[in-house]
Amino acid sequence: EGLIEFYDSFKDMFEFFCKNTTIHGTIRLVCSDSNRMKTAFWTLLLLASFGMLYWQFALMFSQYWAYPVVLTMSMHSEPKMFPAITICNLDPYRFELVSEHLVQLDRMAEESIAFLYGINTSASLFHMNEKNIHMKDLSNIGNLSRSSFRLSQNFSLLRMPDHSNRSGKKHSSVGFRLCNATGGNCFYKTYSSGMDAILEWYRFHYMNIMSQLPVIINISDHEEQIEDMVYSCQYDGEPCRPSDYVHFHHPVFGSCYTFNSKGTDPFWTATKPGIPYGLSLILRAEQKDHIPLLSTVAGVKVMIHNHNQTPFLEHEGFDIRPGIATIIGIQQDEVNRLGGNYGKCTTNGKDVNVKLLYNNSYTLQACLHSCFQHIMVRKCGCGYYYYPLPPGAEYCNYNKQPAWGHCFYQLYNRLRNHHLNCFDQCPKPCRESLYKVSAGTAKWPSSKSQDWIRQALRHQNGYNSTSNRKDIAKVTIFYQQLNYQSVNESPLLSENLLLSSMGSQWSLWFGSSVLSVVEMFELLIDTLVLSLLFCYQRFRSKKT
Repeated sequence: EGLIEFYDSFKDMFEFFCKNTTIHGTIRLVCSDSNRMKTAFWTLLLLASFGMLYWQFALMFSQYWAYPVVLTMSMHSEPKMFPAITICNLDPYRFELVSEHLVQLDRMAEESIAFLYGINTSASLFHMNEKNIHMKDLSNIGNLSRSSFRLSQNFSLLRMPDHSNRSGKKHSSVGFRLCNATGGNCFYKTYSSGMDAILEWYRFHYMNIMSQLPVIINISDHEEQIEDMVYSCQYDGEPCRPSDYVHFHHPVFGSCYTFNSKGTDPFWTATKPGIPYGLSLILRAEQKDHIPLLSTVAGVKVMIHNHNQTPFLEHEGFDIRPGIATIIGIQQDEVNRLGGNYGKCTTNGKDVNVKLLYNNSYTLQACLHSCFQHIMVRKCGCGYYYYPLPPGAEYCNYNKQPAWGHCFYQLYNRLRNHHLNCFDQCPKPCRESLYKVSAGTAKWPSSKSQDWIRQALRHQNGYNSTSNRKDIAKVTIFYQQLNYQSVNESPLLSENLLLSSMGSQWSLWFGSSVLSVVEMFELLIDTLVLSLLFCYQRFRSKKT
């Protein structure tokens, strides 16, 4: 009895609540009990207020559980590390181990072009003085490869029948036929451009040939050095050092060098913006293609990317023309995503279900390539040559897997159309740095200065070309400003904002506070206790 206040009836309890509560409007229910019309009006008004209040609460919670985000932008200015720069000479190696097969492939391409277009390309395209790359201690593998591998004649280039397009003009497409293991399911990989068809057909055979090479090739055993590609390298006015670059070979883009790949050397700290404080390179851009139908572009491939990141040159980067000075200004943007309930992202890739095949840090492209390669090995029984291999797998070779092309192109089309689950399994990084690029070009060297520049390069770097400004290029990469823009995700409706909005709605419709909610709970408890007491009294009276 000391804890609970007893009432003689529910009416007494309700009158006491309405006269003493802090909720506005309830007192009107009892002070005008002689006027039923007013009592009914205030009853309806309070019920309508309750309905509007909880309708607003439902809208707030539905918005909160949708976890929307708002983007906030901020500017920061501080010294930072220069990004990693990858350059490639667009001139892939012709390895001696597979050189015979590549010569055969060149003859097949020559015959196909003559068959399709009646053009004799032998003099200008294929029979050049090629420079083969030798590898040590691979004689046994080479003999095995030469005796076992055979170029397939089952993938000839064909001209498809003419058909009309939307404008009514007739045009033909070019492609090659791919079939499954039984030969019952076939399709033509066709292109409206004959040039694209020839390049893809050549790449398809090239991948089968290159699958004969060992998976790990020691590039340091090769004759090519950075001096063969980079005549001059300066950063912030200081000459570059041998420890500033990493050398690797790309099967399409050739010999590549990545400067400042780790991003830990204080030498590469950017303290000032502007052209004099950037990276300046004089590059060899000779048009002496080792494999002309694999790389049809003359110049240098350049990509600006983050440290410890695999450069995916087939998806990003840009080409530098020979005989041109290119000035590239970069501006850094940083994106920070919330993750969790607010979006799918990963901090370091350890929580991703895909096992990465690259040894560098997590990126979306690295995850997509790894996911596709795992599916490729599982579905087709072999791996795609341009991606790393999972343990125990081997690269595709139509001598061993005749139907791998049919399997690969169907899988790749499904990946491009987002029908594979790789995009669901590979989230974006929670923290990501992006580089916006602006470029300007000019002829270099000029007609007045080319003679002494060439003499200086010949004296210092062994430059021996006599072409007219078509075999060298100059590139300067610099920070336009050290300010960088940070884009951060934050919750649109946090817990504090949700409680504040609920309090505002409660105050709007009832003009009360949290203590008023406690008073309503007290009323419910008193009602429950009084009901139990009345039931107990009735039960005892019946028993008596």
